[in-house]
Amino acid sequence: MELPVLLGLLQWALIAGAPYTLLPVYGWVMFVAVTLWILTTILFFMILFGAQQKLTFIPWPLTVMVYFAGATVLYLTAFLANAASVDPFYISWYQRYYQQMAAAAFFGAVVTLAYGASAFFSYLTWKGDGGNAATTTVPT
Repeated sequence: MELPVLLGLLQWALIAGAPYTLLPVYGWVMFVAVTLWILTTILFFMILFGAQQKLTFIPWPLTVMVYFAGATVLYLTAFLANAASVDPFYISWYQRYYQQMAAAAFFGAVVTLAYGASAFFSYLTWKGDGGNAATTTVPT
């Protein structure tokens, strides 16, 4: 869960350092990047401090899986919008930010893959029995 937080921070910092308000598509990219970064950070701290023991009425494996699957879809749309709008020949002032926006598109793809991997592993946790190797190999 730490990987999407770190990579998402890097991606939205790259976008925030460029004039993202001049192209409307970057508003969506910035919204997705910042919103999911904040929500993932909150989820990380909730799990870190044991909220699943205090909030037992929430089906945590299913909730985390649905969150990561939704984040993957949202980040995929943001990545595609970012990558499609990176054009080195757009206008002269934009050429200064071409490499920065291209790097943001690259990290958008990496964050999408990280959220997808988190969704996959959350799915495995949700479908699994909740045990691990240490609990299944110890004789009772």
